[in-house]
Amino acid sequence: MEDGMELERKIARLFFTIRQFKPRWLPGKSIRISINSDPVYLRVLRAAMDEIAALAGFSRKECAKIILAVDEACSNVIRHAYHDVAGQPIYITCRITPIKLEIVIVDLGEPADIKSIKPRPLDELRPGGLGVHIIRTVMDEVHYENLAKIGNRLIMAKFLPREEGAL
Repeated sequence: MEDGMELERKIARLFFTIRQFKPRWLPGKSIRISINSDPVYLRVLRAAMDEIAALAGFSRKECAKIILAVDEACSNVIRHAYHDVAGQPIYITCRITPIKLEIVIVDLGEPADIKSIKPRPLDELRPGGLGVHIIRTVMDEVHYENLAKIGNRLIMAKFLPREEGAL
């Protein structure tokens, strides 16, 4: 089994290779990543998301925001769907279309009560509970789905920045 650093290097090489082609969008193409529910693997996911967001044309500042939203979403999966049990699958699919970066996160954990997914009041001074607020603030589209007895799906999208000179 590979250690985390070796896996991270392989992912970085893959995205470096893809980046050389400098595509603005990948028609009909998806990038799929699966990690297990151990928080240590979020580091690898953050590195991959940085490259994917940059590939889509986002600024460094916007890339950092997208990474934060994905990290918060996967942290919530680990905490709430899997109750901090490591070794459970989290599937992330990213697609760059002509208008947006779409990120879909699927878990096979405890199905969420969709109505209960809401940010805590911002004036409440206590640690934690800001993940949903961050996700909804950063991303342009956010949709939660309960997959009945199977798990959960979160679909997030961020509209691509307009190219210079575009109307």
